[in-house]
Amino acid sequence: MRSVLILASAIVLATSVWAQAPAEPVRAADLREEVQHIAVKTQDLYGKPAEGKIPVTIFRPAGDGPFPLVIMNHGRPVKEKRGALGRQRYEQLSRYLVSKGFVVMIPTRLGYHETYGQFDPEDSGGCYTLRPEPVAMAASDQVLQTLDFARTLPYVNTERWVVMGQSVGGMTAVATVSRNPPGLVAGINFAGGTGGDPENRAGDPCNPRAMESLWRSKAATAKVPMQWFYWTNDKYWGADNPKRWHRAWIDGGGQAELHAMPASGSDGHSGISHDMDNWVPLVEAFLARNGFSRPGVVSIPQSSDFAKVGEVERVPVSKASRDNTYARFLAGNKPRAYAVGPEGYNGWATGDWAAGRALGFCQARRGIVCKLYAVDDDVVWVP
Repeated sequence: MRSVLILASAIVLATSVWAQAPAEPVRAADLREEVQHIAVKTQDLYGKPAEGKIPVTIFRPAGDGPFPLVIMNHGRPVKEKRGALGRQRYEQLSRYLVSKGFVVMIPTRLGYHETYGQFDPEDSGGCYTLRPEPVAMAASDQVLQTLDFARTLPYVNTERWVVMGQSVGGMTAVATVSRNPPGLVAGINFAGGTGGDPENRAGDPCNPRAMESLWRSKAATAKVPMQWFYWTNDKYWGADNPKRWHRAWIDGGGQAELHAMPASGSDGHSGISHDMDNWVPLVEAFLARNGFSRPGVVSIPQSSDFAKVGEVERVPVSKASRDNTYARFLAGNKPRAYAVGPEGYNGWATGDWAAGRALGFCQARRGIVCKLYAVDDDVVWVP
């Protein structure tokens, strides 16, 4: 009986773990998405070593390269949600970067996804004694080891690369800049920090002065320019803490332009995803100033005389698609976009970054090339 109970408990536990794990997304064929596993090692705030194999998501342009590189870094959900964090992709951001000619590599770090529950090198201690430096260094160690792996790939030019990140990943980007690794050209920090708790301490992170002290002490060794984005309604950090962190970085000798973005959505902490219309032009200009001048913004063609937007029967897709996806596009709020591709494939989107998302939905899983058919109230498609 005891063995039966143990077996039953094991089945329940396995079922619970399986239920937590998100389904593996279908890979974006048009971005040549692949996943490689690399061995990494680091240590936690107590000096305990940690090592393991982590998945690295790779997106890249068509062609052989070598292409410049972006290493993008993910955030850190609260503990209850960490086990459900899947392989990190940042697909819409990656679409923008690949269109600019970058290879994008996104390591899903130790303590998340496949390695969740094994070891957590990003434990920062108690709230009032939070220590951000060990977290930042543990995450940054894995960035540098991802860079080492990138050097083995013939299609990557690691002599020209950019580090980016969101939330704890943004803090990781700043820490990586402070280490001045070879080939690094610039860094971008989206809502970076640690110790936030949007549900229980909205806008009031744990020990924010420790982050201030960290950046003041680390900035002197940073040699490349940065761009920092924070939204005024960020429920993790609030509006004022990021300004103090930025001032500490500047006072310490670092270079960074701060963009205090207006409120976006219900929580500006995720502005990287739902405020692309506003931050992309700023990033586009920053990257151009640092030698990456290839345009990445989706170009909206001029209105064509092919049809009026309401002439549903003219849309070059099947009747089923006209009655379904195109009808939903017409009913959607602006901004909105509809894209079509070979053999009647199509995709549509409303809201932020609508044109880029519509193209992505149309072509992502098939490796085809789609074109915009309609944007807002204008048909822009030419046969």
